[in-house]
Amino acid sequence: MFSKEEATLLRKEFWISFGKSFPRKWLLYNTEMKGVSFKFVADRKNAAICLDLENPDELVNLLYYDQLLSLKVLITSEIPEIIFNDAYELDNGKIIHRIYVPFEKKFSIHNKNTWGACFQFFLETMPKFENFFYEYEDIIKKI
Repeated sequence: MFSKEEATLLRKEFWISFGKSFPRKWLLYNTEMKGVSFKFVADRKNAAICLDLENPDELVNLLYYDQLLSLKVLITSEIPEIIFNDAYELDNGKIIHRIYVPFEKKFSIHNKNTWGACFQFFLETMPKFENFFYEYEDIIKKI
């Protein structure tokens, strides 16, 4: 087991290693849509690429989610393992709409031996997700 301080340092090292190994400008929060952002997620047991819908106006979230659902056939043809969840619960208990691609291999941010495969997953998956967003952003933003 790691102390809280050691775990914090490992998380920090993970993200710094990823950023230095693969320097690139990711889309992330630059969607130009309030409350819509791409995220890299990595914790003690899981990793994923996510598109989170967290607009303070729940109606706006639903409209964005519906727009993305209307494109589900197209995105699953490019990213078959993608999951649509209209009630994803975050660790803090908040419920959001999340569309995500889970990292299917064994992973722990506390195990450096799993980092390389996760980095590769991030590097291969996020561009597919970003390209899909760029290709269909006019449809997605049309609410």
